[in-house]
Amino acid sequence: MKAVMINEYGDESVLNYTDAKRPEPKDNEVLIKVHAAAVNPVDWKIRDGLGEMFGLKFPIILGCEIAGTVEEVGGDVGNFKRGDAVYGYIGSHAGGYAEYAIAKPDEIAFVPDSLDFENAAAIPVGALTAWQSMFDLANLQNGQTILIHGASGGVGSMAVQLAKSKGAKVIGTASGKNEEFVKSLGADEFVDYTKVKFEDVVKDVDVVFDTIGGDTLTRSFQTLKKGGFLVTAVSPPSEEKAGEFGAKAAMVNVQPSAKQLSEINRLIDGGKLKTHVGTVLPLAEVKKAHQLSESGHTRGKIVLKP
Repeated sequence: MKAVMINEYGDESVLNYTDAKRPEPKDNEVLIKVHAAAVNPVDWKIRDGLGEMFGLKFPIILGCEIAGTVEEVGGDVGNFKRGDAVYGYIGSHAGGYAEYAIAKPDEIAFVPDSLDFENAAAIPVGALTAWQSMFDLANLQNGQTILIHGASGGVGSMAVQLAKSKGAKVIGTASGKNEEFVKSLGADEFVDYTKVKFEDVVKDVDVVFDTIGGDTLTRSFQTLKKGGFLVTAVSPPSEEKAGEFGAKAAMVNVQPSAKQLSEINRLIDGGKLKTHVGTVLPLAEVKKAHQLSESGHTRGKIVLKP
């Protein structure tokens, strides 16, 4: 099979589109013929060297977010059969940039009837990250107000829609060119971070969901009400800073979840959650895909097709 492998850490030049051995499913595993694989920042962060921290061994096939059809099932797999259309988040370095990939049954769900494979591949990481951040960690409730940074990105755009489905008031930040897009997702208010400091115009929110990190994360504490919750998908927040503002803070460590994907499917079928694919490229053009992702200026997901 064709796959994208790395044999050393570095920039996009270390990405090799090459032949690899097709994996065989063991007990409690499913072999998926990949029809679409989405690109996520964790992919190029692993390529840059984060994989060393994870203890990964070369060669590494990148890619964690896929959609495709079940090709073969291992023992003790009762809920999927050959030909089923499935999608999921299969772990941060689990080999999705390939013609075939292995997944656990509790990592994948059936593709909603309304979606093709490209759009299905664009869902799991963004939706699960937003879900686990806002609902599992921050316990966002109906009627509360949430500030979402990076509201036009792959994770942020999912967060806006999921927060609205919960009945929250949503304030989204992005650059001005994305205002119409963010509002079309359901955001009640929009802040153009290139023109104003968000902490000057946003006050007393219940929850902040940060997908940017750095200075944005630190300044976000100023927008929280006493007892508010800041959750970030980027880097560990300062407990000292949280205490200073009488707030709670946490970093999400997103986990695969077939159960949550099934809940997300219901929102998709109900028209409350839409996907946004910005760019579709052949798997062989993975270097271009990583360059686009690293630029930080894409709208919607980048999807690769084997």
